[in-house]
Amino acid sequence: MLSTTSRLLTYLNAVLYAILGALLFLMPEQLAPVFAWKVTSFMTMTIGGWCLGNAWLAFFAARRWDWGRVYPALIYLWVFGVGQLTVVYLFRAKLVLTHPIAWLYLFTLLVNVVAALIGVFAWVRTRPARESPNSATDSFQHIRLIGFVVFVGFLGVYGCTAQIGAPGTNGGIFPEVMSLFTLRSFGVFYLSLASGAAPLIWDRNLKPFLNYGFLAYGLIIFITAAAFAYIRLFDFAAKPGGLLYFGAYIAVGIAFLLFFRRHGTG
Repeated sequence: MLSTTSRLLTYLNAVLYAILGALLFLMPEQLAPVFAWKVTSFMTMTIGGWCLGNAWLAFFAARRWDWGRVYPALIYLWVFGVGQLTVVYLFRAKLVLTHPIAWLYLFTLLVNVVAALIGVFAWVRTRPARESPNSATDSFQHIRLIGFVVFVGFLGVYGCTAQIGAPGTNGGIFPEVMSLFTLRSFGVFYLSLASGAAPLIWDRNLKPFLNYGFLAYGLIIFITAAAFAYIRLFDFAAKPGGLLYFGAYIAVGIAFLLFFRRHGTG
């Protein structure tokens, strides 16, 4: 019963994130001025990219619904929802709930958190066994995974703790200066990605590794598309850190495409 409820809530998350993401991604200029806090159009489209990526991830996680294979993606989704709602609470004085898009953002996070609570409770109650590996990640894949967790985890911790004016917060990597509210939201996003991948360091099974790569692939597609849509904001000569922003997503995207071609999507 709990597992069924958790699965249905994950499907509901997919629907809500798809609606929210489509609006933010396709109408950033119109919705940036009325979003839940002060953001630019590029930030709005990027947040829309997160949401569309979350919709992709939640839908395929609910469709496959094999804990041994999709648990890294569910961990990402749960940490994302709880973390982003915590950021909203901490910056509630900056929250502006005058437009339906702001309420939709808040409602989607609330549903995400409910799904996380029920999902964790279902896992504690049932303790589903991990799948016995038919094939394992090799040493090179394992080293790259550790590097990903360390690098993205660092970005997450930095985004959650750095103050405005610290290195990288003044348009050095992301081309626009963020408010502390936005910086914390970005930090939670990266911390969520690292949290989902971290258990795979100990679980050497190839199938959950492939599943996490495929379920998170929507994030790469939509965030990179948003960056290309606003490429005019990047000054790679004066601020070469912007190349890191582009390069990281493109490199991971190409690497996983080659990996999927060879091994499938889990």
